[in-house]
Amino acid sequence: MNEKMINLEELNMSDEELFSRVDHNDLESEKITAPRYSYWRSVFRVFFRKRVNVVILSLFALLLLFTYVYPMLVPYDQFANLMDPTAKHLTPSMAIEKYGFNIDWIFGAGKSGESTFSAVWNGAKISISMAFICALINMTIGIVLGAVWGFSKKVDIIMTEVYNIIGNVPYILFISVLVLIFSAGFWTMVFALTVTGWLGIAYFIRTQVIIIRDREYNLASRCLGTPILRIAMKNILPFMTSIIVTLAATEIPSYISYEVFLSYIGMGMSEMSLGKLIYEAENAMLTPGWQFEFWTPVAVASIITVVLYVVGQNLGDASDPRTHM
Repeated sequence: MNEKMINLEELNMSDEELFSRVDHNDLESEKITAPRYSYWRSVFRVFFRKRVNVVILSLFALLLLFTYVYPMLVPYDQFANLMDPTAKHLTPSMAIEKYGFNIDWIFGAGKSGESTFSAVWNGAKISISMAFICALINMTIGIVLGAVWGFSKKVDIIMTEVYNIIGNVPYILFISVLVLIFSAGFWTMVFALTVTGWLGIAYFIRTQVIIIRDREYNLASRCLGTPILRIAMKNILPFMTSIIVTLAATEIPSYISYEVFLSYIGMGMSEMSLGKLIYEAENAMLTPGWQFEFWTPVAVASIITVVLYVVGQNLGDASDPRTHM
């Protein structure tokens, strides 16, 4: 390639016009040019990258819509048609033939003539609300206490003994005894599921904290006199976001499962939850033509727990910074 030399004198321009001074700034030279990084923006970018997550999240939003909005728009009265013998134990086709096509009757009618569709979503509202409250209490106590437990040797000695004693008692047995001692109800179930429910979470968090507590930056913080609680909250827990989200994904559906199981064996809440609906429809399962009353709440409870689990698991995977590359 031929290169042509240029004679600057031929341009008839002064040195000030040809050259400009570049100021040197030590502070600016130390800056590293890199794209701005937002952790949660990256989390949602990875999460919504998969189309299946969009579908699952849409289904989850639809479930919440029917669980909390539908009961507000359509009042539920279990005994509204109690005196009408022709309104009881109706299949979906029979209910639509009697009342006309209405979303309220697409699941048929129950033993008291009530809409099974409305009954299921009112029951789901109670069960899901209980699960979220239990998860909030257990996760909060378990995470904070587990972080301190894994970092403090004094707390570790005490809490290890507590865990060895209480942790070996079957959880479902402990819940059953508490439900029998106290009157069955919503807050009794919440108390039974949270009085020791945080212990397993705290032990799991303690194990994770032990793995990362002796890293260099934590040792440096301890040498500088930083309180243990601050180290746990600022240095350790932010690195465990994906673990915590994944743990919550397993905890929330488990509380619904516990409630359904206890109600199915006759030890659940007095409120008409999903478990109570399944328990009361147990006889309908054995009667020809009435099975729909039993399988409807079973199917809805199963779909809710599966969707909650899948959304939580996929969100936990997206929360892992290693997936943001």
